[in-house]
Amino acid sequence: MAGKLNCVIVSVDGSEESMNALNWTLDNIKLKPHDPDSQEPQGSIVILHVQSPPSIAAGLNPGAIPFGGPSDVEVPAFTAAIEAHQKRITQAILDHALEICAKKNANVKTQVVIGDPKEKICDAVEEMNADLLVMGSRAFGPIKRMFLGSVSNYCANHAECPVIIVKATP
Repeated sequence: MAGKLNCVIVSVDGSEESMNALNWTLDNIKLKPHDPDSQEPQGSIVILHVQSPPSIAAGLNPGAIPFGGPSDVEVPAFTAAIEAHQKRITQAILDHALEICAKKNANVKTQVVIGDPKEKICDAVEEMNADLLVMGSRAFGPIKRMFLGSVSNYCANHAECPVIIVKATP
């Protein structure tokens, strides 16, 4: 691709497919080079990871406390444990992505946001004024996509920039 891209976002979730999309991006996308005569910065690749809120990660809120305890009260220790676990998972995902980038001598930025992936990815595209969004595809068939949804399909229809969906090679 032409070297006029200022901001390319690669969404990673730890799956093999998302890491394939990162590899594909590093191999195929050419960013805007640094122009010493201009004040504009060189183009950048941003690795974006969306972390689920603790209540979603726990499968909603914990169940009712036995013997008539309240069911809608958040348990702070439970929430803190989930948040700590999610931070470790997020760090492992970013470490893996940065390892891929280091092998290719690629200088990238990382960003972590918390929320619903399809909405947060589209928000990030808008906030960063991205020129391109790259995502991996898990190649769900129409039935799985109907029940599980597809973040890549949602983003392809709602992101305010072109979206490249990298399919797994057989």
